[in-house]
Amino acid sequence: MTDPDRTYRMTLSLNLLNHLGLNLYSNVPAVLSEVVANAWDADAEKVEIEIDTTGKITITDDGHGMSVEDANERYLLVGYERRNHEGRSETPKFKRKVMGRKGIGKLSLFSIAENIEVHSAKDGEFHGFILESDAIKEIIKEGKEEQYHPKVVSPSNIQIRKGTRIILTDVKRQLYRSSVALRQRLARRFSVIGPNHQFRVFLDEREILPEDRGYQDKIQYIWTFDERGNKIRESARNLARDEERYPGLTVNGQAFNIGGWIGTARKAGDLKLENGESLNGIVILVRGKLAQEDILEEFSEGGVYSKYIFGEIHADFLDEDDQDDIATTSRQKIFEDDPRYIALHNKLQGELRYIGNHWTDIRNEEGMKVAEQSQAIRNWLQGLNPEHRKIAQRLFGRINQLPVDSDTEKRQLFIGNILAFESLRFRHLTEQIEKIADDDLTALSRVFTQLDDLEASAYYQIIRDRLDVINKLINLVDDNAKEKAIQTHLFNHLWLLDPSWERATSTEIMERRIRSALDAASKPFTEDELYRLDIYYMTTGGKHVIIELKRAGRALRTEDLISQISKYHGEVSKVLTEADRQNERVEFVCVVGRQLQDWSNPGGRERSDNTLDGQNARVVMYDHLIDNAQAAYRDYLSKQKETERLSKLLTDISEEDFKTLSPDS
Repeated sequence: MTDPDRTYRMTLSLNLLNHLGLNLYSNVPAVLSEVVANAWDADAEKVEIEIDTTGKITITDDGHGMSVEDANERYLLVGYERRNHEGRSETPKFKRKVMGRKGIGKLSLFSIAENIEVHSAKDGEFHGFILESDAIKEIIKEGKEEQYHPKVVSPSNIQIRKGTRIILTDVKRQLYRSSVALRQRLARRFSVIGPNHQFRVFLDEREILPEDRGYQDKIQYIWTFDERGNKIRESARNLARDEERYPGLTVNGQAFNIGGWIGTARKAGDLKLENGESLNGIVILVRGKLAQEDILEEFSEGGVYSKYIFGEIHADFLDEDDQDDIATTSRQKIFEDDPRYIALHNKLQGELRYIGNHWTDIRNEEGMKVAEQSQAIRNWLQGLNPEHRKIAQRLFGRINQLPVDSDTEKRQLFIGNILAFESLRFRHLTEQIEKIADDDLTALSRVFTQLDDLEASAYYQIIRDRLDVINKLINLVDDNAKEKAIQTHLFNHLWLLDPSWERATSTEIMERRIRSALDAASKPFTEDELYRLDIYYMTTGGKHVIIELKRAGRALRTEDLISQISKYHGEVSKVLTEADRQNERVEFVCVVGRQLQDWSNPGGRERSDNTLDGQNARVVMYDHLIDNAQAAYRDYLSKQKETERLSKLLTDISEEDFKTLSPDS
């Protein structure tokens, strides 16, 4: 039974608290990790974390618990160094290496909650107390070296009969985005979670397992340092290559080993998580608990391979009982000037350089295999001279190193490589012309035919790409897409409106001034009326073109267009006059999806055209725009697609050819 009058005392060092503050850690997973670590040190076999809809967090373990004396002399004693007390460097039941060291982890709870309620049971004794952030801060404010006495919890409210329960209320930090993300973060902060370690952790009644780290599907190549790394290797489902590395290093002449693994992903994008975080880093674990979030950021490795790297390094030698504590106060980083950390840093730097070189060789080799999966590319390579063939194969390998995850994009890069070599071939052909005798008409004819073939093929690829652009515009119009989507598409491909149009060539200052004026002129209009400025640019001939895009299904009249155009015209004229450029022409193009309503009146179309012409304006229908663009390019395509060697090659290269090789390929 518990004596409800039993007094609790938290021994405070004001200097310590002023130094640390009560915002020790920066995120919820880091704080919960401290509670889980305490449960490990208490020989717990099960830890349950529950987060209710109000944000209250409850963490319960079935460890050895605390007596009131334990609570006062250990838990509530800030700075209590457990390992300095005889027999406290290992747990009594499971002989676990104790994770805690400085005795300040409990302060981390104040980083996310204002109030901490602790219930504990040991040897039939049940008790509890409440720590209040405001009350502790008041003692600090008064500047007195005195004890803080937590509130006593009534015995009737103590529901556990073994272990410890911590209840966090008035949570002041936003809880983690989702239970899935929190589960992953907690799984990655410990290597000792799971049935194999007799230490099971549950979040909202679902067990956190080693596979929740999410590494198994992402590892393509792995380098391991010990059995812990080998276990990860065995669980990797998409593994293509592996290698065991020497784990040894020395610190001041003393030998130590590291453990764990470093891996690379098949695609750089595989390391990006749905919650916006990334696995692209190497964590340092000590005694099974995260000691540093990412040591990779400490290196200036600029190779492409660094975008694919992730891993876990175990460095237990950083936390030997007879050595100084190497962790920073926040327990999330390591002091960088410690000889042990310097030795680890140097060891990993050498390993990363080794991995970078081998990764590059492997990806080069794989890139050549990927390219040669295409029969069309194999045939093309055979047509090159041996020197050019080797260069092409090396470039295919380098393309495979780039952080490009889309098979479509990779296909375009390989095609670009082919076109570049064809350009090289073009230069060789022109050099051959200089060497051909003036009367060797057969040789000249053969070279000119090949040059024509190269030129036609290049145009063919451009036109295929442009037809893809046209098809995208068709989809935007069919979906009655909003102006912004169509605006972006047309601005990037102004040739859809007029093949002779070029991108903006006006000075940045002039364009900014005109845009500002036009934006101001568009403010009086609501979205139900005409909307805002869409595209402005200036041609090489000095003509200012303002393009108004209307949603395909919107019904409009000529007077609606004139109302907005006149506003724009007036504002642009002011800017041009101020710049002494009033003689420059301003043209307006209104792109609409439906015929203007007044066109249906007798003579309405002619009157509309005349009215718009008076404002240097004209109307373009989406359907006519698309039909004209398709006709202009398909005519050429249909004439050329059966005749050119390179055109056929580019057509035959399928996206399926660039699916990444399977591990056993």
